[in-house]
Amino acid sequence: MRSIWAGAISFGMVVIPVKLYAATEQRDIAFRQVHREDGGRIQFRRVCSVDGEEVAYADVAKGYELATGDVVVLTDDDLKDLPLATTHRIDVLYFSPAGQLDPILANKAYYLDPEPAGVRAYVLLRDALERSGRVAVAKVAIRQREALAAVRVRDGVLVMETLLWPDEVRTPDFKFLDENVDVRSQELKMAASLIDTMTEDFDPSLYKDTYREALEALVQAKIEGNEVVRPAGAAIPAGTPGGPADLTETLRASVEAAKANREKDAAPDKPAKTQDRSKTQSPPKPRKPAAPRRKATA
Repeated sequence: MRSIWAGAISFGMVVIPVKLYAATEQRDIAFRQVHREDGGRIQFRRVCSVDGEEVAYADVAKGYELATGDVVVLTDDDLKDLPLATTHRIDVLYFSPAGQLDPILANKAYYLDPEPAGVRAYVLLRDALERSGRVAVAKVAIRQREALAAVRVRDGVLVMETLLWPDEVRTPDFKFLDENVDVRSQELKMAASLIDTMTEDFDPSLYKDTYREALEALVQAKIEGNEVVRPAGAAIPAGTPGGPADLTETLRASVEAAKANREKDAAPDKPAKTQDRSKTQSPPKPRKPAAPRRKATA
């Protein structure tokens, strides 16, 4: 795993340096949008709606559109000056009984790994928190956005779950809530009896994503049946076997390609310009003068 954040847990006078790791991952199969006829990728470009010109990533800013149609443009310089008191710090506000945390507030979970200098304090907090039956309610800023968070213990590791703000939870405004629905006591007893009959311990290891497995099998079947399309101009990767590809390797290659494309899209345009200059300043074909030199030395 690769850490995505480094900072410290802070409560009272205690500071514990930690690194943050994503605790969960989505295992969906990633598909590209392609042309049905030849498998060519469908490209999406950043085009300005005013002048119709393609916009470089470095020139993209955040815009807040007003009801009048006017737009407030915010640049990175504007945003970097906003105060974030919890940058690189998980600031514990207080400790609360775990049962008081509404699951609907849960957003994303992260593992907290202690730096070598903070292992003893980390273990102390972990053990004390586990004995108390409470969770730490904190504030933290990740990627320039502050969030509420809950820190708890799972399998000997401190886990931080970012929480939604209360105003991000929608009010369930449904008509049936205002209706007077009669439920007979006998029906209620039967429903409770059915719940008791079907009650058992929850074991997530008994379940799997059958749709994803079926989808992987479908892709593998098409690979083995050679039902693949190579778009015109697509290069064959070095070391590609001639027979049907293994699905795991195919999916792994797809993931790596998707990451590379995302990094390329996210990169500013300066490297591309530098590459163009290098092509004009040092063309790759100065090999003709080499032959006369060899003859002269011979």
